Amino acid sequence: MTLWGPTLLAADRARFRLWAPDREAVTLEIDGGAPVAMARGADGWFGVEAAVGAGTRYRFRLDADLAVPDPASRAQAGGVHEWSVVTDPEAYVWQAADWRGRPWEEAVIQEVHVGTLGGFAGVAETLPALAELGVTAIELMPVNAFGGTRNWGYDGVLPFAPAESYGTPDDLKALIDRAHGLGLMVFLDVVYNHFGPDGNYLGAYASRFFDAEVDTPWGGAVAVETPAVHAFFRENAAMWLNEYRFDGLRFDAVHAIGNEVFLDQLAGELRAAVGPDRHVHLVLENEHNDADRLTPDRYDAQWNDDFHNVMHVLLTGETSGYYADFAERPVERLARCLGEGFIYQGEGSPNHAGKPRGKPSGHLPPTAFVSFLQNHDQIGNRAMGERLTLLADPAKLRAATALLLLSPQIPLLFMGDEEGSESPFLFFTDFQDDLADAVREGRRREFAQFAAFADPAARERIPDPNAETTFVQSRALPGPAAAEWRALYARLLALRREAIVPRLKGARSIGAEVVGEGAVVARWRMGDGGTLTLAINLADASVGFPEIADPLFVLGEAGAPGSFGAWIER
Repeated sequence: MTLWGPTLLAADRARFRLWAPDREAVTLEIDGGAPVAMARGADGWFGVEAAVGAGTRYRFRLDADLAVPDPASRAQAGGVHEWSVVTDPEAYVWQAADWRGRPWEEAVIQEVHVGTLGGFAGVAETLPALAELGVTAIELMPVNAFGGTRNWGYDGVLPFAPAESYGTPDDLKALIDRAHGLGLMVFLDVVYNHFGPDGNYLGAYASRFFDAEVDTPWGGAVAVETPAVHAFFRENAAMWLNEYRFDGLRFDAVHAIGNEVFLDQLAGELRAAVGPDRHVHLVLENEHNDADRLTPDRYDAQWNDDFHNVMHVLLTGETSGYYADFAERPVERLARCLGEGFIYQGEGSPNHAGKPRGKPSGHLPPTAFVSFLQNHDQIGNRAMGERLTLLADPAKLRAATALLLLSPQIPLLFMGDEEGSESPFLFFTDFQDDLADAVREGRRREFAQFAAFADPAARERIPDPNAETTFVQSRALPGPAAAEWRALYARLLALRREAIVPRLKGARSIGAEVVGEGAVVARWRMGDGGTLTLAINLADASVGFPEIADPLFVLGEAGAPGSFGAWIER
């Protein structure tokens, strides 16, 4: 039996439960019906059955002045402060009912923001073009309910309920169904390290949900060691994988959870809940570069920020903020990244006050690392949301794209990359009143340490996160060279599909070396025994590349600035 959320027992009967250990009494309120007192059970659990069916609106009355939505609401009516809605998880009729997923080695992922694409239906309309291009998976930024009608996604407060402005639960299932029909996997980004500031009522009745002694950048840590809290997130993750049939989950900033036991238990529980007949993939974002979590029975891979960060330094020359960790000898760091996965494997990190970061990762397969040139964080955390198309030399960016798409590491694109988009992707919210003011001013204070925004007048130019124009500007429009970029992506992804993926299972690095100021040659022994070699030059001067007898792919004159070469020796 699930602990959290409503359960339909029959077409006209449902069971409701709420963990409210700080309260002595809770009443179930039904829209249009009589209130029903809930029975208090062990450890602060309240429960009751009621003669209601799917579509019924309900909430929990805590006292005369406070009624709250179900924290495990499967749908909302009127926003995160209003009524929760009973849903029927079995109502949707799946068309791609036999879909079992795809092996991890086949993953080419594009990260997308549902709101900027027009909701679940809007995302569905983009899928045929992505499948034709050679993308094999989309990853949705968080879709659960948040305050207002637009949000980046990381201010969610009702983790089980799809945001109303995106569509209904069945609309989300229809999106996933269509993707599966096209051969596309669908992953979901889930946030288990914090709740957003607007609409989170848990502290009013379940203070033990949070650990006041442990701080995160977003407030008190979530107390995942508490059984009810552990169950909340386990049931949420299992719902996405089983009821919605997502092919995998990306767990946001697990370093802020700070509990390895929870992470390992969660992985085991989810794999048991899904069973052996489906390809389901679990991926971490973990600033700690904890290679121990990356095992077949735990997590398939980790987003490798190190790859992005060192490539950004090489492409743009920027070394402020967290890029300072990659400012010295960046080409040597790139070689380590290609050869061993993580760059920081226990060394002191300047961005972390010299504290050691990471664990050895050279023993892991290259598919344990998800690499990217940009994503929502790396663009949206810039004050003006600029993409690499505006920051980097075009020839070098094309070479970097070839490296990303032909490397044995798993590539991740950000929406618009494949069309050379020059649209910004900005941080946006839809908060009101004092909270809106606090977010806007906090955003501007955040950039005061950067020279470009030291002047208060310069900071005033940073877009207001709550302005609708900020959201509208963040839609990924094709760039002026869209056709050329799309042709490059299509060619590279076809080569990956035909020449790299069939050899990827069992691939291992056999080293990477610096061959010039901004140039690296990396090699992998592939699963079929062949050797894949990639060479790239991101410097402004020519270097000597190895002789390419039978190239798989070449950009530019060998060894010239912005050149790239790939070949396989059998």
